[in-house]
Amino acid sequence: MLPAEQALILAAILFVTGVIGVIVRRNLIFVLMSVEIMFNAAGLAFVAGSALHGQPDGQIFFIFILPVAAAEVAIGLALAVLVFQKYRTLDLWTIARSREE
Repeated sequence: MLPAEQALILAAILFVTGVIGVIVRRNLIFVLMSVEIMFNAAGLAFVAGSALHGQPDGQIFFIFILPVAAAEVAIGLALAVLVFQKYRTLDLWTIARSREE
């Protein structure tokens, strides 16, 4: 069993990895994956925090995070398909440059 402090550290590392992925990546699919990593890190932090305090509240919050993450994936992939149909690329910098013109 993983101690709660180590789980919180892991959640922080995962969240920072997701933030870096959102900032650095150029591909829309990778940005959506980074957002998903951030959602999972937040869920892990809720569960670890609730285990640290001996309350089930964090697990309940995580149950609410799961459908939000699933909806984000479904809507994000639908938007990615629409963006690809319009611009023929998923490179966010190329799309931003083409919108400026």
